[in-house]
Amino acid sequence: MTTQAHQRVTFDDIRAAAARIGGVAHRTPVMTSRILNERVGAEVFLKCENFQRVGAFKFRGAYNTIAQLSADELRRGVAAYSSGNHAQAVALAARLLGVPAVILMPEDAPASKRAATLGYGAEVVAYDRYTGDRVAIGEKLAADRGLTLVPPYEHPHVIAGQGTVGLELMEQVGELGALVTPVGGGGLMAGCATAARALDPSIRTVGVEPEAGDDYKRSLEAGHRIRIPVPRTIADGQALETPGELSFAINQRVLDEVVLVSDEEIRSAMALAFNYLKIVVEPSGAAGLAALLAGRIEKLPPRVGVVISGGNIDLPRFTQLLG
Repeated sequence: MTTQAHQRVTFDDIRAAAARIGGVAHRTPVMTSRILNERVGAEVFLKCENFQRVGAFKFRGAYNTIAQLSADELRRGVAAYSSGNHAQAVALAARLLGVPAVILMPEDAPASKRAATLGYGAEVVAYDRYTGDRVAIGEKLAADRGLTLVPPYEHPHVIAGQGTVGLELMEQVGELGALVTPVGGGGLMAGCATAARALDPSIRTVGVEPEAGDDYKRSLEAGHRIRIPVPRTIADGQALETPGELSFAINQRVLDEVVLVSDEEIRSAMALAFNYLKIVVEPSGAAGLAALLAGRIEKLPPRVGVVISGGNIDLPRFTQLLG
């Protein structure tokens, strides 16, 4: 493992991040639904990060990271690689802090996410996610231009920022038997589980992946990171080949299990959120809810927290997926 994997993210780091982003990031609402509770047989609390700035939790980690850069780093600017939500988050955080931003995005990234990233004032550079290594391309782009790379999950400040989601949720609703969170690179889960375990060591932490992209589940079972082909799934925010090194090292300590959901189960969860909760959720953001509705989590405790991680999906894509 690299030195980075031995870095730690503590509860104090998460509390410091909460203070740093306070008044800039939204304190997002928690929603409940009697119909949902009856359907799954537990009291469910949905932490709605689809109402966060840029429409996803990613703004928390991006702002927490960029706000801690030196004056020289801020002057030179930042770079990031992302399929969409982290791209928008870095672009907006950079704009708020007066920093130039260059974002590497896949050619097939949702058009709405690309347009929003450009709208926040960032430069966008495209690549082919099925043939190109985004980490290698992103690192070279940053090095060539003298920019500070802000990775989507492989940084302790990013993870601490994402952990404020879990901290807020438990402050808002109190004791929970389980915390269910979508897993892509693992930064959101690592931060939220660290916060939740600090507040309640007995809480059960459950990550959720799409069936086509089960790299985290395989990796946890193997005890080391597994690489898979780039997944083809509607959950573009979770279409990753391997867990992040730092986030995986943390999740090995704080994540109890990972369950899988199908694309069809994700569609069903998006439909329920729209029909009964009156909210729009993107596919990756609906993964945790999908796991509950599909019965993928065994022996549910009476009170369950679920992170709705984002809502960035445009109308044509939303109607196409839900028919």
